[in-house]
Amino acid sequence: MPQSNERFVCVHGHFYQPPRENPWLEAIEIQDSAFPYHDWNERITAECYAANGASRILDGDGRVMDITSNYAKMSFNFGPTVLSWMCIFDRSTYQSILDADKQSIEWRSGHGSAIAQVYNHMIMPLANSRDKRTQVVWGIKDFESRFNRFPEGMWLAETAVDNESLEILAEQGVKFTILAQYQAARFRKIGAEQWTEGAIDPTRAYLCRLPSGRTINLFFYDGPISQAVAFENLLSSGEGLAGRLMGGFTDDRDWPQLMHIATDGETYGHHQKFGDMALAAAFHQIEEAGMARLTNYGEYLELCPPEWEAEIVERTSWSCAHGVERWNSDCGCSSGGYPDWNQQWRTPLRAALDWLRDRLAKGFERKGREYFKDPWAARDAYIEVILHREMEQAEKFLGEHAARELSADDKINALKLLEMQRHAMLMYTSCGWFFDELSGLETVQVIEYAGRALQLAEGLFEEGIEKWFLDKLKLAKSNIPQNQDGEWIFRNWVQPTRLDLVKVGAHYAFSSLYEQYEEHSQINCYAVAKEDYTKIATADASIAMGRIHVASEITEEATCLTFCVVKIGSHDFKGGVAQSCDAGGYQAMKEEMTNTFNKGLYSELIGLMDKHFGTHSYSLINLFRDEQRKILNQIFEKSMEESIASYQAMFEHSRPLMEFVKETGMPLPPVFTIAAQPALLAALKTELTKEDIDSEAVQRTITQIKTWGVPTDAPETEFFLRRHVEALTGELFQDPSNLNLMARIQKFMDLVNEIPISIILWKVQNDYYQLAKTAYPENLTKSRSGDEGAGIWLDAFRKLGETFRFNLGAVLTEG
Repeated sequence: MPQSNERFVCVHGHFYQPPRENPWLEAIEIQDSAFPYHDWNERITAECYAANGASRILDGDGRVMDITSNYAKMSFNFGPTVLSWMCIFDRSTYQSILDADKQSIEWRSGHGSAIAQVYNHMIMPLANSRDKRTQVVWGIKDFESRFNRFPEGMWLAETAVDNESLEILAEQGVKFTILAQYQAARFRKIGAEQWTEGAIDPTRAYLCRLPSGRTINLFFYDGPISQAVAFENLLSSGEGLAGRLMGGFTDDRDWPQLMHIATDGETYGHHQKFGDMALAAAFHQIEEAGMARLTNYGEYLELCPPEWEAEIVERTSWSCAHGVERWNSDCGCSSGGYPDWNQQWRTPLRAALDWLRDRLAKGFERKGREYFKDPWAARDAYIEVILHREMEQAEKFLGEHAARELSADDKINALKLLEMQRHAMLMYTSCGWFFDELSGLETVQVIEYAGRALQLAEGLFEEGIEKWFLDKLKLAKSNIPQNQDGEWIFRNWVQPTRLDLVKVGAHYAFSSLYEQYEEHSQINCYAVAKEDYTKIATADASIAMGRIHVASEITEEATCLTFCVVKIGSHDFKGGVAQSCDAGGYQAMKEEMTNTFNKGLYSELIGLMDKHFGTHSYSLINLFRDEQRKILNQIFEKSMEESIASYQAMFEHSRPLMEFVKETGMPLPPVFTIAAQPALLAALKTELTKEDIDSEAVQRTITQIKTWGVPTDAPETEFFLRRHVEALTGELFQDPSNLNLMARIQKFMDLVNEIPISIILWKVQNDYYQLAKTAYPENLTKSRSGDEGAGIWLDAFRKLGETFRFNLGAVLTEG
């Protein structure tokens, strides 16, 4: 047992991003606002999630002394929706999170730092009982599948709490959750009769007795210090953060005090740049100086079981002064950017979704009895299919839960019902109400989930549900006049994004003009099998015809499609796609189209398209956003190359005259500066990325950049150069003995350091750090044994470390 004067510190990070996937593709499409990254998940991962898995501890000169994982030293939860994305798109960061939890188990008496989260960040007090239970069950199952253990704690979205939610947590075996101080209604020492109301002491754990007789433990985080971390620039200094944390202790408490805070995890690196480094420095200082013992909630709970108990204030949260009304009404809480706006749309939006949820639930229960022994038990268990999207898993699941032997059509309907229920919960993701405007990205996203749920219900329930839903959604009014209301948003922004198998086929058809698909290919959550395919191309036109089988890997719906697409010139596209099992008709179409194309009668192809496909015509606009962008980039790539060449010619032609103008002191014509930037930056990128860098050529370009004051701080320039050097160090990591590659990296960095640009070296430094712990000791041993080559390698490696801003004395082991 700890001594009564022992001090513990726990920092909790709530790491979460709302689901951003297109509900029909189960994939995130490109988000231009996240530039230069593909989407916001990718950007926030780079700035925060990855950074906290390998955070820097710096010396007084800003050089890296150590790279450490904050996750292993803190308490944290990750939203299942962001982890499911990360598992696929950033496996190394994902693995670093899992590894950190394993490390924390070793350090913290068998207690991992990770806790679970209610599945898709639903505001629990506003949910019905069934959804609450499924959110907890899914959150636990998702956690177990990733961390290979049962979660001791669970994070409630926005710490929104009521007794029923706590009952479900306790019923499912969860030991604790984390709340804000003002969410405590009253407290007392266990066994005492008198309750105390008012500010609760956050430095201990509390037992909460629930109406059912169950119990759960509660931790109330320190509000003022958490607020300072999130909003008061406390992360400007690791020393300052450590000092503020230690300032939360007092000498007059006669128990082992727990100083703990909770904030959005994105605070550490995304909301506050380099916030992860301040946290790492604070942890380092606390441990090195023996100020306190770093812990997590599970360990502290074992060491210091509650001696006090508390009751909660029902229907409260950490981010709304009005309880949970931020997700239900125009309570006055907003992000504050538009003081003239109101949030009166929140109430009718929730009312419309509640109506839809209840209508779909009745249909699910009634129709579900045809397929499932217990429809709601099947829904709770459906997380196993979501986590493992293989056909075998779906078949196993249906075998366990089916009320009878299901036909192929029955299986499709059964899976559609469960997917409908999944989207009916996703439409309650809290971000849909958090911000100021109905037409904001997050709110449109939840309306899209409603749209997908409605589509899945088509043909299974009575007609008219969508119309009734839209009548209710129309009552939600936008603050932006042109966006009108919820019905307008649904019809103009949601309905056009709806997909079916034919539209997937249209995407395949057009993209096949640029992509070479295998016999079996994957387009997001759809499988495409190629039965027949022909493409013919000339200098000024292309045509592709095919017969394919498209199947949804989510619902197992499938169909056979025939198509023909034509590209004339650079961007004139026309295509037709139709469901058809008539192989003879396809062959006739293919022969007629081929003959007409070979004769160069391109205008007649359009008429033939109408003949064979009728109104089922498509264009490039029907491609999914990423492929559409990719094709458009290819189309205008040549045009851009020609434009850059023109800028470079203009720059070189005008430069002698401009040098004379500059000497006279006369202002340079703006058109010259406009031409100089793309010309010189293009030349710089070209020269720096050559395998054999011409230093003199690069120096000449750098001189011109400085002479003409060309800005180099555009994000795309830094991003381009960063990715290039990351690729080089990635190669070095795979082949550490490659001295030529090390020299190339050194030359690249020496030249880049002469440009007024600051490259983010995070990944580069990670690779170097790993080599410092593996390849460096090996070469050091060889060098001491007389290996001259190893000595040369050591010198080059040390020089590269200095360039990458490492404190070599701290990082390199010379023993």
